[in-house]
Amino acid sequence: MKITILCSDPSHPVVPALKSWQDVTTSEGHDVAFATDKSELVSGDMLFLVSCSQLIGETIRNRFNHVLVLHAGDLPNGRGWSPHIWDIVEGSDHMTLCLIEATEPVDTGRIWFKETIALSGDELLDEINQKLFAAECNLMTRAVQECDTVVPVDQDIDTGTYRQKRSPEDSRLDPNLTIEQQFDLLRTVDNVRYPAFLDIRGSRYTLKITKEN
Repeated sequence: MKITILCSDPSHPVVPALKSWQDVTTSEGHDVAFATDKSELVSGDMLFLVSCSQLIGETIRNRFNHVLVLHAGDLPNGRGWSPHIWDIVEGSDHMTLCLIEATEPVDTGRIWFKETIALSGDELLDEINQKLFAAECNLMTRAVQECDTVVPVDQDIDTGTYRQKRSPEDSRLDPNLTIEQQFDLLRTVDNVRYPAFLDIRGSRYTLKITKEN
């Protein structure tokens, strides 16, 4: 099978997991390419869109037998950006990952598979990512193995919820609330790209969180 993975951010933390999946799947006899821009896409049996911010139009989609998106939300709820992070900030004890067909409007394609990922409540972002990325690779493997027998499920386009794109402002802590009250926010921030911060006594302070072994 000729497979391509498109991740439009070459510095995204998912890339090592995708590269590892590429190596394993190649060793099993498949032809697996990795791309970081849609201009690199040629054709093939399957195209996976993982942490991809580029819109893949119909012209490119028609070059592949299957174009599939990994989306970390329990569709049709949680369309849009980073739904799993919003859910965790709101206190959820699990994440739901969907593998869906790429179509327009985005995040409305037929659902191939869903996987629920349990959370213990003490994970920091890197640990959350490890669980998420492992599940993403599992669903990609399942898609390769079951592409001829899967029965996709339609979404109701007229129902569902949407999440907005997170911004640095969403990492703001309230100095009037306790750490316990804001811990689910604090544990989902990225210490490098969008660290937690608070404004107090006329100054802004950045907070970084790590876990002791």
